[in-house]
Amino acid sequence: MSAQAQMRALLDQLMGTARDGDETRQRVKFTDDRVCKSHLLDCCPHDILAGTRMDLGECTKIHDLALRADYEIASKEKDLFFELDAMDHLETFIAECDRRTELAKKRLAETQEEISAEVAVKAEKVHELNEEIGKLLAKAEQLGAEGNVDESQRILMEMERVKARKREAEDEYRNSMPASSFQQQKLRVCEVCSAYLGLHDNDRRLADHFGGKLHLGFILIREKLDQMRKTVASKQEKRNQERLRRREERDRDERGGKRSRSRERRRRRSRSASRDKRRSRSRDRHRHHRSRSGSRNKSHHGSSRDRERSRK
Repeated sequence: MSAQAQMRALLDQLMGTARDGDETRQRVKFTDDRVCKSHLLDCCPHDILAGTRMDLGECTKIHDLALRADYEIASKEKDLFFELDAMDHLETFIAECDRRTELAKKRLAETQEEISAEVAVKAEKVHELNEEIGKLLAKAEQLGAEGNVDESQRILMEMERVKARKREAEDEYRNSMPASSFQQQKLRVCEVCSAYLGLHDNDRRLADHFGGKLHLGFILIREKLDQMRKTVASKQEKRNQERLRRREERDRDERGGKRSRSRERRRRRSRSASRDKRRSRSRDRHRHHRSRSGSRNKSHHGSSRDRERSRK
């Protein structure tokens, strides 16, 4: 990549798709289904394993550093929950890798000479010490390249102690089987990246493997997947709690509304009963008034007739 292309990529990563007003680039949003969500979260295996023996080629979805910058800006204001898509992608990839590892183990078991369980345990111990030596040497070289010489020397001294243990383990393994069988290269499948490792590999070969881009890339992918699972679980728990809180608030509001409606119905019934009582009392007074008026009228008519009779 030229210096100019590197500069453009850096500007894209820092400023996003809108950095130069290019409308054609802004037509595809980072939320588009065509955009690789694993790339936005910097964990796509196509990026991590590029240039290795297991280079996956170009991803079928869109990779654009400017879109990643857009996503990082937007994710500060709103949780977009792209981790779920990325987690599904990585789980599918790792599951396929683990399937290949199991197939490779099965092929080795079918092709390599059968050995007793006791010898297999001793061979496994040599393999484990080989791995430890390779990792220590790779770490020491990395520390030396970073300028941390003292720590690098300490790691190398530790590696020498492990090599002494390995020589003892190899002697035990050699003495437990015929010389002709010992000369055969006993292979083992790396549990991380499914590469083949030999029982008699030298330190340089082991360091190249454990410090190589392929092995470290698979370690990074597996670490990203573990991190993604924790993030997804945490966000799902947070969403569930928020959903539960809203449901409780809604239930309280509904209960409060029911109580309010119940009180309103009681008030209406109370007012209706009061009106009925007032009407009843009004009717009673009206009947009583008419009754008294009728009595007075009868009394008045009776006395008038009595007076007329007396005059006659």
